[in-house]
Amino acid sequence: MNKGRMMEQPSTLEFYNHFLSTLLPQLHQAHLIGRYAGGAALQNHLNPLTNCGCKVYSQNDEDGITFEILRRLGLQKGVFAEFGVGNGMENNTLALAALGWSGFWVGAEDLGFNPNPKAAKKLNFHYQKEWISQSNIVHLYQQGLAQIERARCDLISLDLDGNDFYFVEELLRSGILPEIFIVEYNAKFIPPIRFKIEYNDQHRWAGDDYFGASLCSFSDLFEAHGYFLACCNVTGSNAFFVKNQYKKFFNDIPEEVGKLYASPKYFLTGLDVAGHPTSVKAIETIFSALNSGIETALE
Repeated sequence: MNKGRMMEQPSTLEFYNHFLSTLLPQLHQAHLIGRYAGGAALQNHLNPLTNCGCKVYSQNDEDGITFEILRRLGLQKGVFAEFGVGNGMENNTLALAALGWSGFWVGAEDLGFNPNPKAAKKLNFHYQKEWISQSNIVHLYQQGLAQIERARCDLISLDLDGNDFYFVEELLRSGILPEIFIVEYNAKFIPPIRFKIEYNDQHRWAGDDYFGASLCSFSDLFEAHGYFLACCNVTGSNAFFVKNQYKKFFNDIPEEVGKLYASPKYFLTGLDVAGHPTSVKAIETIFSALNSGIETALE
């Protein structure tokens, strides 16, 4: 038996590995191009605000919508609060910290970075690791503001995969009324369906359709407290509500909830990739600048 000759023959495994190493990158690129094209087509929405979608640190296109709303309101600097931020590397207000906004987050996970890398004594940002409930959310809000020595918030974002309707309701009826409120809605339940889960202190999302509330249920709640629906992001994940006093700046958007509604397109999640992968170093640079009172260190 000629062992040398046998060794020259590529094994089935080697051939398979070579095939995959050549083909997979091309398939991945084709997949991204297809998703990008699909996302661009889906942005031909009746609402011009939806077309402003862009990702910095949000999960999808929420950052661009937020920035356009702020531009219309003339809000260049303010205070944010976000309930439910995961490890802090991807959410709806990290981009505001990069703009120099002060604020606080509340969530149940450890952050994936150090929000005070230079050990500043006076902070413009605070993170509270707490399990959020209907009975403590107002206290957590007040505590967060006290930590950064601010009186109120201009923007609140809330995404907790469950009791969101009840948390928002508690904040609103307690007189906590920011200019902008961003909430996750359950897009499965199209207008005019009213749906919300039953409150459960220990609710944990199981990855199914039992979470949160429908867009119409949220619209009813916010309308009762002086807000109007301004936009839904293209993936049908988040809705943006703005105080009625600013409605004159949004004459170009439809008024009917059904026309503002975005259906669930979760397959586009993460579609609008914001450049290279997120790094801990970049985020810590943002917070170091924020806590030093510098508007941005990424010039």
